[in-house]
Amino acid sequence: MCDDLYNIPSNPLLVVLSGPSGVGKDTVLAGLKQSAHRFHFVVTVNTRPKRPDEVEGVDYHFISKERFAEMINQDELLEHAVVYGDYKGIPKQQVRDALASGKDVLMRLDVQGAATIRRLVPQAVLIFLTAPSEEELVARLQARKTEPPDALQLRIAESRQEMKRAAEFDYRVINREDCIEQAVADVLAIVRAENCRTHQRVVKL
Repeated sequence: MCDDLYNIPSNPLLVVLSGPSGVGKDTVLAGLKQSAHRFHFVVTVNTRPKRPDEVEGVDYHFISKERFAEMINQDELLEHAVVYGDYKGIPKQQVRDALASGKDVLMRLDVQGAATIRRLVPQAVLIFLTAPSEEELVARLQARKTEPPDALQLRIAESRQEMKRAAEFDYRVINREDCIEQAVADVLAIVRAENCRTHQRVVKL
């Protein structure tokens, strides 16, 4: 397949990949980074401690809560929220610069953050990544073993509620653990279809 099929001349898109905890957003994102499509992948700022397998500037920009407060006060964030006691946010200038470069911009957000982007940027393309069933989602969360039992139960309860919000999004993609490549292909197909629209979305920040 020709690589230029993934780079159709069009207005740059703002694409939000979202879904409940444990659904595999990071795994699908990693697959998209290996694709031929010219994305800019937004790196969010985060106040929680860096996990051993995470890389500064790739997974997140890890900053202090004091610096995060400064960014809020200086209106540097497109979106921000408290997630399980820590703060996450999208640097506004990073998104503007990426759109100006002509690349489609892709950001990975939780369901709460995606709702905020829909309100602030209605031209954004929202994709809801989901597990094949609620039972499988719970099993994935339990298998991670990264949290104490009380925190795990809270995350499971919130993920169940987030599963019910799929209708708020433009598209739904099912991420099966034995076929992650299909979820990546589905996201790329959505982006290509949006690039091919006769009436293009025009993102304004």
